[in-house]
Amino acid sequence: MIRLFSKKRPPAPERGFDPEAEKPVVRASVCTGEKVAGFRDLRTGRFREVMLIRDRKDLDAFMKEYGLDMVPTEY
Repeated sequence: MIRLFSKKRPPAPERGFDPEAEKPVVRASVCTGEKVAGFRDLRTGRFREVMLIRDRKDLDAFMKEYGLDMVPTEY
């Protein structure tokens, strides 16, 4: 089978963060209660999503993966 068009692959997710330039944050929706863990750029304020938080296990996995003790929640 010959492919006429190649499939575009999504870019690889960035791992790690720079504590000098980014702050770990859990963003929570007031309306739906959905929580997303990620990093807020201290200079621009832009939020980079890393993973969806469904329960305490997900939050613990996020903190362990990035070596964090505490992550504040923003609404």
